[in-house]
Amino acid sequence: MLRPYKVGVLSDTHMPRMAKKLPYELLKGLENSDLIIHAGDWSDWSVYEALRELAPVEGVAGNADGKEIQERLGLSKLLLIEGCRIGVVHGHGNKGTTEKRALSAFTSQNVDCIIFGHSHIPLLKEVGGVLLFNPGSPTDKRRQSQYSYGIIEIESGEIYARHVYYDHKH
Repeated sequence: MLRPYKVGVLSDTHMPRMAKKLPYELLKGLENSDLIIHAGDWSDWSVYEALRELAPVEGVAGNADGKEIQERLGLSKLLLIEGCRIGVVHGHGNKGTTEKRALSAFTSQNVDCIIFGHSHIPLLKEVGGVLLFNPGSPTDKRRQSQYSYGIIEIESGEIYARHVYYDHKH
């Protein structure tokens, strides 16, 4: 039996300031991913290298990322995954909320889902037929009660997204 296409989703790792290494819970949860998407604020390219050991990695730069990451990844991208159009952007900027900035980054493009970060607040909701998904942060929960990341499964052109929460980042 075919299994759904599995995408691990994370953002705002802020390493090594917020963690010296990626949390065990996160690494365990990303096992068997077909793809990993990071929505910015990596802070160090070593995060990309560590994730790349698990699966192919796509991502964008965030406001805490230096020139090297910005040049390698860009600030937004549109991915075609299993027939679904998924926009990825960090969501930082000056006007409106993080959610509104993420939506406006893809207004001229027909997307099924937008993955974003920046706020460190997990979000999963539909707006105008577009699934908005912020995985939260696996290393910097800020005012959230738990650390988090996301899993997206795509099956027969349908996107199923969920958050995974945990208490410790070791």
